[in-house]
Amino acid sequence: MKIATIIVRVLMGLLFIYASANFFLKLAPEPETTGAFKAFQSGIVASAYIMPLAKVLELLCGLCFVSGKFVTLANIVILPVTINIFMIHLFLSPENLPMAIALILGNIFLIYRYWDNYKSVFTP
Repeated sequence: MKIATIIVRVLMGLLFIYASANFFLKLAPEPETTGAFKAFQSGIVASAYIMPLAKVLELLCGLCFVSGKFVTLANIVILPVTINIFMIHLFLSPENLPMAIALILGNIFLIYRYWDNYKSVFTP
């Protein structure tokens, strides 16, 4: 189980690092969007702060996952971003849903594996 945790943690970290580096450095062209997803994405981009904030969080959490430091904190910080990615792909862009499912399952798996670190949060 320890090996699986390391594999999931590093793969998620590398994916988040790549996604944020691609956003900031324009390493690959943006995929074309259509329909409701295009309207949603236009609104997010128009806000001028949501995408950079999400990508900075992805970069920081990705670095935490790859290095193995502050993984407990990174799991909680990246959870809303992961849920949002899943919901966007579930309702607006189902062609990328398998990757979103893998991300949410990976995040849930890591929370499960580090659950002992979260117990104190749920004690009154």
